[in-house]
Amino acid sequence: MSERETVTIFINDKKYTVDANQTVMQAADTLGFKIPRLCYHPRLSIEGACRVCIVEVEGLKNYVASCAYPVSEGMRIRTNTKELRRARRDIVELILDNHPTDCHTCERDGNCELQRLTYAMGIRNRHFQGERKQYDKDLSSPSVIRDPDKCILCGRCVRICSEVQNVSALGYAHRGFKTVVMPAFNTPFAESVCTTCGQCINVCPT
Repeated sequence: MSERETVTIFINDKKYTVDANQTVMQAADTLGFKIPRLCYHPRLSIEGACRVCIVEVEGLKNYVASCAYPVSEGMRIRTNTKELRRARRDIVELILDNHPTDCHTCERDGNCELQRLTYAMGIRNRHFQGERKQYDKDLSSPSVIRDPDKCILCGRCVRICSEVQNVSALGYAHRGFKTVVMPAFNTPFAESVCTTCGQCINVCPT
């Protein structure tokens, strides 16, 4: 498919012509529509993990992740319905349920994408209860502190370490609720192949 090929789509009932190679999120960003996201990063491959960027596409039964769903001719997209906002809010509330509550003493206070998204959605209280993950911090590195309790499993650190830095010091371990990002075999950062470049910190949303 040529990079110059275009398609006509409709976003919130308005007609637009966009690059046929774009995803729904990329097209929306180009046109000035703001779709919330956490796992997406323009420098990295598509993960589609957080589902915060869901949109409604006419003809489909379920919402789709706009970061991963390609545009197509005649597609009709809704980005800001009441139902969508409620679904996104539920997703963020579920993420928060398994996240520490120390925002005002956290070193990322005021510079946290999850915090900004929470405020933007008007979330003030936790509505879900259940078991919460508890891990020890990895303080072995002189420049990187790994705190799994604050990890939302967006995968940005894993991808930038492998795709941009070509180091692959981080990866996923275990499954389901017990999934955690760590160096291979849970090796301390100081003993892993980590080069302390700090790129994982730069892209981390929390």
